[in-house]
Amino acid sequence: MIFDQFIGGQRPLGWTLQFWPVLASAFVSGLGATWLCKRVALKFGIVDRPNATVKTHREPIAYLGGVGILVGLIVGILTGLYRLHQEPYFGQAFRWLMGIAAGAAIACVVGVIDDLFDLKPGRKITGQVIASAALLMAGIRPAMHYVTEPLGIPLTETMEIALGIPVVVFFVLGATNSLNLLDGLDGLCGGVTAIIVAAMLILAVHLSTWGFSQTGDPVRVIVCLALTGGVFGFLPFNRHPAKIFMGDAGSMLLGFAVAALMILFAERTPRWWMASIVAFGLPILDTATAMVRRLINRRPLFVSDRGHIYDQLMDRGMTLRQTVLTCYLLAGFYAVIGLVMSQIRTRYALVVYILVSAVSAAVVWKKGFFRMEGIRGAIKGKIKDQK
Repeated sequence: MIFDQFIGGQRPLGWTLQFWPVLASAFVSGLGATWLCKRVALKFGIVDRPNATVKTHREPIAYLGGVGILVGLIVGILTGLYRLHQEPYFGQAFRWLMGIAAGAAIACVVGVIDDLFDLKPGRKITGQVIASAALLMAGIRPAMHYVTEPLGIPLTETMEIALGIPVVVFFVLGATNSLNLLDGLDGLCGGVTAIIVAAMLILAVHLSTWGFSQTGDPVRVIVCLALTGGVFGFLPFNRHPAKIFMGDAGSMLLGFAVAALMILFAERTPRWWMASIVAFGLPILDTATAMVRRLINRRPLFVSDRGHIYDQLMDRGMTLRQTVLTCYLLAGFYAVIGLVMSQIRTRYALVVYILVSAVSAAVVWKKGFFRMEGIRGAIKGKIKDQK
């Protein structure tokens, strides 16, 4: 069977149990911080107000939910560091985890500023690039020689560092903006992220049982648990009808953290990196659909519209809850594909990934998701409340 060797013999499966306090501490702190952020946002008028175009909720809703997630993430990371403080590899683990925490904080702050003052796209991208620099300064970058050597292209250490820098920036920009675009319905972005990170956690546990990396194994598990706990602490306040939104602060934070995880899976062979990317399939699909749709219809690339996959599902008659559930199922589909394909040889997995991408594109085209009609860029149909 394909999963016969899923559990390795280098570490027992119970090895990961030492890190479960990370999940608990992240959840409790994220839950409390989100409640507090809601109170602060309402008191000082930090709210998302409805409008006649993209934001169709009926009354102002508190922002700052992303700050609550950040608190959960950082508390979880600190808990993980405490569990590792006597390990011989603590120094490198500390650098990696602090780099992720610092970058997440930068991404969140940029998002808060954008929520408050509506930053121009160029300034948002600059902030995201600065956040990616935190990963690079911590030494988190993909091992590019595992990609180039099979192609007969050797890399010196300097060349690998130079090549890794734009890759890290690209992943941070791509993931942060993809999840930012997906944040359009109550519970959607947080729930989809939780599904993606759950798949990455399973992959991280798998690698840890095989002793894949002395430092990378615990760091991946800690970040997955901390991020999951922070998101779960936020979701009770964000389910429909939402009491608080994560805003750009939350979507940028989540995108950055998931990007960091994907890069951590690129520590060695490409197989795990590819699997983590495919697990992120739904945000990639929605972003690609949005970009192609706007190009085909000659619309501005960086102007919000109501033509996203979830918007069009609602315009075709689905309720909000049905739409969110459908997106959860789609996210789970891509997550399962990534997990299953991680267990076969890279060359065969790549063929399956290409096939899945082609089928996804064909379905999007066939179902008319590239059409843009009306002032809001949505297909014809009754516009329903989204938030």
